[in-house]
Amino acid sequence: MGLPTHFLIAFFTIQQLRKTTKDNPDFPEVDLYLHIGWYATIGLIAGGYIFNIEQAATIGMMLISFAAMYQIHTTAAFQPYRYIIGIAGPYLGVSLLAQLIRFIAPDFYKSIDMFVEGFILITFVWGWANWSSMRKQQKALEEERKKREAEQENNRLISAQRDELEYLVSERTAELTKQKEELERALNELKTTQAQLIQREKMASLGELTAGIAHEIQNPLNFVNNFSEVSVELLDELEEERRKDTSSRDEGLEDEILSDLRQNLEKISHHGHRADSIVRGMMEHSRTSNGEKRPTDLNALTDEYMKLAYHGLRAKDKSFNAQLFTKYAENIGEIYLAPQEIGRVLINLFSNAFYALQEKQRNANGPVVFQPSLKVSTQLENGKVVLRIKDNGTGIPQEIINKIYQPFFTTKPTGQGTGLGLSLSYDIITKGHGGDIKVESVEGMGTTFEISLPKT
Repeated sequence: MGLPTHFLIAFFTIQQLRKTTKDNPDFPEVDLYLHIGWYATIGLIAGGYIFNIEQAATIGMMLISFAAMYQIHTTAAFQPYRYIIGIAGPYLGVSLLAQLIRFIAPDFYKSIDMFVEGFILITFVWGWANWSSMRKQQKALEEERKKREAEQENNRLISAQRDELEYLVSERTAELTKQKEELERALNELKTTQAQLIQREKMASLGELTAGIAHEIQNPLNFVNNFSEVSVELLDELEEERRKDTSSRDEGLEDEILSDLRQNLEKISHHGHRADSIVRGMMEHSRTSNGEKRPTDLNALTDEYMKLAYHGLRAKDKSFNAQLFTKYAENIGEIYLAPQEIGRVLINLFSNAFYALQEKQRNANGPVVFQPSLKVSTQLENGKVVLRIKDNGTGIPQEIINKIYQPFFTTKPTGQGTGLGLSLSYDIITKGHGGDIKVESVEGMGTTFEISLPKT
């Protein structure tokens, strides 16, 4: 533990101090002295071995180390290196004292040589132990510092991510709020459009009725006109008879004329009421429905709408004719339903049936003459009233038969159908009346719709 040990102490101390002074404009002179001391340590260890002056070189190393420790003690910037004084100071002090005794009193030194060497060893071990403990503390502090920095960095990242997440959440919330408002606006527009389309479908079915109603109302009007004209003639005859003298008047003829007038007036009243009922039916159909159910004769309702739909189509196409077959069960009586709503279903189904018959007749070009026909029947089955409407028209292709109740689905050319008729009919029957509607069809052969309604 001679010259090499002291060289390492001096060299290490200078190297540590130069970390602070190198390229630091506040310590130009100190850095110069340290630089010189660094070269001096190298020169002393080399000279000590070359010129065999190890003792003098060792003392020189000690003095350089003490000078460096003095700088550490007096310079505030070197405070982090004061641990070097506590570690190497005792060893350097004892070693310097031993070298001085050895140089001044070699004989005395020989007598205490073992004691001095042991004491030097103790200080060296003590310094080494302190250095090891300090290194462990430094490592623990460094690890703690790194851990703290990692936590701070992690907290910083978490904070940044939280800020970013808050921004994204805020941005997404604003976007969702905007989308919600747009969807609510679109929903309101769709509801408005739906109501308009339903009204349009209602008016479309009313249009189908118009021509049929005109035909139906024409008959009672013809009767009213005819009986009115006959009644005027009878009144003329009665007036002419009453002008005659009492002796020449024919009371029997007058009574007969009065009887004929009474019968004519009864017939005029009957057909007037018939026309009135047709007009009321049309007004009910065009009026907004409240879904009120009341006892209704389904047979009469069905027959009326069948004729209206048929005459409506014939008013547009005079060449169209169809055989109408009806078989109404008398035992079904009156059932509770909303006549206005069921009327819409019937006019829709009959209009579709007659349209299919018309299309098939128009496209028929085979050797066999096609005879359009429609069969309508009602009957009581298992406590339910079943209405069947069967035509021998074009039929429905199997690939689309499952789509016919979808809103806006239609096979008619653009402008001839809204695609809402069967959809609304399905809702009226199933949701409005707790019934069921089924369809069976063979393309090219015809279609059968079956409606089941609760009896009570």
